[in-house]
Amino acid sequence: MRNLPRGTGFLRSSVTLRSLFAGAVIAASGLASAQQTTLLNGSYDVAREFYKDYNAAFVAHIKKTSGKDVKIDQSHAGSSAIARSVAEGLDADVVTMNTSTDIDFLADKGVVAKDWNKKFPGNASPTTSTMLFLVRNGNPKGIKDWDDLVKPGIQVVVVNPKTGGNGRYAYLAAWGYAKKKGGSDAQAAEFVAKLYKNVPVLAQGGRAATTTFLQRNIGDVLVTFESEVVSIDREFGAGKVDAVHPSISVVAENPVAVVERTVAKKGTAALAKEYLDYLYSDEAQEIAAQHALRPRNEAILKKYVAVFKPIQLFTVNELFGSLGEAQKVHFNDGGQFDKIYTLGAK
Repeated sequence: MRNLPRGTGFLRSSVTLRSLFAGAVIAASGLASAQQTTLLNGSYDVAREFYKDYNAAFVAHIKKTSGKDVKIDQSHAGSSAIARSVAEGLDADVVTMNTSTDIDFLADKGVVAKDWNKKFPGNASPTTSTMLFLVRNGNPKGIKDWDDLVKPGIQVVVVNPKTGGNGRYAYLAAWGYAKKKGGSDAQAAEFVAKLYKNVPVLAQGGRAATTTFLQRNIGDVLVTFESEVVSIDREFGAGKVDAVHPSISVVAENPVAVVERTVAKKGTAALAKEYLDYLYSDEAQEIAAQHALRPRNEAILKKYVAVFKPIQLFTVNELFGSLGEAQKVHFNDGGQFDKIYTLGAK
């Protein structure tokens, strides 16, 4: 038998111990990774800054209350585009939208619960918003209300209502303004047609509309969610735009839902529900108000009266029956918007 070099036994023992130690480290690392749960939130694009701050607060809350490590990933696009992506297989655990029709679409596909709007308070909408105008610094065109948007020579930047909830609410706000001023449906249709005649390009989503207005320098006025004012100040710097609050506008609910298909596959149902429940907490409602999203909590809403200036607000149900009805009449193929935009484009 060949003699081994002196010290070989010790070398082998050292290698074995190092291997065992490395294996233990890898195993512990794998265990730690396994203990971290990741949720994906599919959301409309102008909400990205709010959810960046909210996610940090939620992760800290979960760590403090349960010791769990949680990671939240985001996927943003126009509300309808996100809904289509989820329907086609995007494994979002939750969706946080700006129109109920996009979640109804997912419910019809069997992706979320049929009664999703009864799963959380306030019609499953922890915040609301409204539509206002952003004009260039100093408001050089003197834009004050909806009537100014139909004047000759005014260029209006707005989202395509076929691709984003931002655009649908802008359209409904303009139509509702005409109705609230005493107009008939025919007169409202004529008014909205004039507005879209002043639209040089339809953006795909809210953030795309902002980019068109600020970076491409197109348009005199941007019709968008109230919350976009804060986002623009943070991203582009304060003083680039002025906010104009029209006399009348629409209540825009921001609905949320658990994606049942995904959470059943991933085993994340409880955490997904907790993620959406926490949107109603005082901390989350404060964060929402700081991002110019109107909180459901009345006490917190009153604290931010300087941000949420008084506007005569109407609900979609009041004038259109429901968003679902508005979708059928105005936004489905061949509906009022198609007729109006064809007319306005001439």
